[in-house]
Amino acid sequence: MEQIEHKSLNLNGLNMHVAEAGQGPTILFLHGFPECWYTWRHQLPFFAAHGYRAVAPDLRGYADTTGAPASDPAKFTTLHVVGDLVALIDAVAPPGEKVFVVGHDWGAIIAWALCLYRPDKVRALVNMSVAFSRRNPIKKPIETLRNFYGDEYYIIRFQEPGQIEHEFAQIGTKNVLKNILTYRKPDPLLLPKGKAFPDAPIILPAWLSEEDVDYYASKYDAAGFTGALNYYRALDINWELTAPWRGSKIQVPVKFLVGDLDLTYHATSAKDYINKGGFKQDCPLLKEVVVMEGVGHFIHEEKSDEVNQHILSFFKSSSSSSFCSAL
Repeated sequence: MEQIEHKSLNLNGLNMHVAEAGQGPTILFLHGFPECWYTWRHQLPFFAAHGYRAVAPDLRGYADTTGAPASDPAKFTTLHVVGDLVALIDAVAPPGEKVFVVGHDWGAIIAWALCLYRPDKVRALVNMSVAFSRRNPIKKPIETLRNFYGDEYYIIRFQEPGQIEHEFAQIGTKNVLKNILTYRKPDPLLLPKGKAFPDAPIILPAWLSEEDVDYYASKYDAAGFTGALNYYRALDINWELTAPWRGSKIQVPVKFLVGDLDLTYHATSAKDYINKGGFKQDCPLLKEVVVMEGVGHFIHEEKSDEVNQHILSFFKSSSSSSFCSAL
């Protein structure tokens, strides 16, 4: 961890906290929920040692990145966050240079959006857990999710501002984080009102220590959960704003990794979409899908060594192979 440097950059109206290591071609690492830059602690030193500049920001609303109004979910759309990232790329990469991108969970959703809105900024992408999602021209996301999973589904429970934050405060930040970070069932995550998580003690897996949870908890205790939850609260706003991109394809080289115990892999039609041609249709430069057996949602932490090798080999091949000539 000593190799990792921390700085605050004034970008797009934010004070953005960035962790980085190494020199060379830039790799942008985008975290999900309920995390921050720290989720990439196994990746930053590894890629620095292999000749890359590894950069991991706290996304707007998370941890030490400040300046976005947490009271307004409309300021947390993919357009806002991609705007932050374009400013970050311009700040850390040489003029005109495309960057490699790695995303997980919400970071994957943002990475898809970055490739959709600004493919000129991205050299190649490795995304994890959340596949690209076609925009339904008729139904908004929240209505669709509620009809399919019910009112206790975690994304539905996250919608009412202040409500789940209050419940999380009653449960305790560390207990909330432990329950989410150790969830490794293919079933939908349901959070019953008044008892979102069971009282049973959590035994941490080998890849997650008490110190790791303490670090995450310190950031959520300081910043709160609202900024992070606003990404979910902006889902319908994203749907409205992205109508101009309906039918657009991801035109950058992609590799996708997912665990077979990941709840996102078993979400509505996701497995068929990934494996039966839909994904490839929407991402014509999709080079490989890797389904890792016995692995849950936090794949890059649980299997960091394997994931690092997958990312490294793909980015090396994208730098030298013929498909890079189209970039």
